[in-house]
Amino acid sequence: MQLAGIAIPEISFTEILGYVGAVVVLVTYSMRTMIPLRVLGMVSNAIFLVYSYKQGLYPHVLLHGFLLPMNGYRLNQMLRLTRQVQAAAEGDGSMAWLKPFMTKRKCKTGEILFEKDALAETMFFTVSGRFRLVESGIEIGTGQVVGELGLLAPDHRRTQTLRCEAAGEMLVISYSDVKQLYYQNPKFGFFFLHLATSRLFHNLHALEAQLAARPEAPLEKTALGAR
Repeated sequence: MQLAGIAIPEISFTEILGYVGAVVVLVTYSMRTMIPLRVLGMVSNAIFLVYSYKQGLYPHVLLHGFLLPMNGYRLNQMLRLTRQVQAAAEGDGSMAWLKPFMTKRKCKTGEILFEKDALAETMFFTVSGRFRLVESGIEIGTGQVVGELGLLAPDHRRTQTLRCEAAGEMLVISYSDVKQLYYQNPKFGFFFLHLATSRLFHNLHALEAQLAARPEAPLEKTALGAR
């Protein structure tokens, strides 16, 4: 092709596809959250999969053939997590949706999981056994989360001591991992905050009911410091 005496090279559809893929990859670097990043990643994988095949770049075909379903899996995982935490925030307040991101920990009878005023860095999900908050005497049953409010406390300190009363198992997640989930998807963070504050208000209502029933009860023997 010539334009005003200047020869312009012909650009094939495959080459155009390669340029488009390169632009999409560049755009992914401007993404600040994980869900749009995964979506654009899948688009670029699909484009480069076709481009590499047409150019006979079979190592790249294998690479993007692997990355495409991997990005799809991670995208589905994050979308599912967001739906679960949203449902929990609007429903019964359960935090069971965190279980896939937690690690197992065996607990012995009499073991102290954390002490009052200690720096809070993790939260727990009870699977089996019995646990008790020492200062308030509140028993933590199975299928419950304990320690989550330390993430939101200004000084990140424990308000009570948690002791294992009967040997069992817990799931543990660090606050840093919870923060990573938030950084990847701010919508997750919003519903987590909504859920945690709902549990805090529940504790406040329990405190009011206990004080109304037993006005002489000391403040530290309440549910307010249960987390």
